[in-house]
Amino acid sequence: MGSRTYPCDAPAAAATNAAATIREEPPLPREATPRRYLMCAPAHFRVTYSINPWMDPTKPVDLPLAQTQWEDLRDRYRALGHTVELLTPDPGLPDMVFAANGATVVDGRVLGARFAYQERFAEAAAHRDWFREHGFTEIHEPDHVNEGEGDFAVTSSYLLAGRGFRSSPLSHDEAQEFFGRPVIGLDLVDPRYYHLDTALSVLDEASDEIMYYPDAFSPGSRAVLARLFPDALIADEADAAALGLNAVSDGRNVLLPQAATGLFDPLRARGFEPLPMDLSELLKGGGSVKCCTQELRGQDSA
Repeated sequence: MGSRTYPCDAPAAAATNAAATIREEPPLPREATPRRYLMCAPAHFRVTYSINPWMDPTKPVDLPLAQTQWEDLRDRYRALGHTVELLTPDPGLPDMVFAANGATVVDGRVLGARFAYQERFAEAAAHRDWFREHGFTEIHEPDHVNEGEGDFAVTSSYLLAGRGFRSSPLSHDEAQEFFGRPVIGLDLVDPRYYHLDTALSVLDEASDEIMYYPDAFSPGSRAVLARLFPDALIADEADAAALGLNAVSDGRNVLLPQAATGLFDPLRARGFEPLPMDLSELLKGGGSVKCCTQELRGQDSA
């Protein structure tokens, strides 16, 4: 039997229709804010060892293509009005292109990295030297293993901190003490998502808006994320596996791997502008857009 709307139901029906109309309205426009990034060219990028599931030394790297893809990302940032600072690549450090791992910068204060694997250990000192040479005065050399923005994500309310494969849980207290911000520890359980920035991305730092892939996290950490970020954009397995969450947002433009097509429409529905990037050669090292991009927050000297 079909349903009927009786006269006494008209106000409720009208309210339902009004609510539907509101939901169909386009999202409010987002505003991009100028950012300052630190990047390192892949001049010596290669995969000769394996320290994450993405790395296969039997698959050769097309270095000219990697360089071109990296330059496209750098140039896109500059075209959007952002500042890109450059770290000098070291011939003995092939993973230095993944500049996000070298430090975490908040309010002009620098928490250096301490890498879990010997192959990358010397990158930390190269980053600290760059910061000293560029006017940063509050630089902390950590006691505990942390891999910079690989495992630290900044929102206005929290410092989200990954653990389980690289960064030590002890680094979370160290970061909280140094930055004076509440740190939320999150357990990663899938080795493909060995860093937090492979499983979670901050879309709008000011409004605590994120996107993430739930299955990368332990049940307790999923519950924490759902409680703190009930309106988060949830990525599916296909987009996570394309490293679609290894993304960078300026509050409006979201630069992300071009293969993460399932994220494009959900981002647009929230008022963001997805900008697909091809970093397929760098993916051979286990990184994409975010891994190549460290954000310098709160310090403006060049």
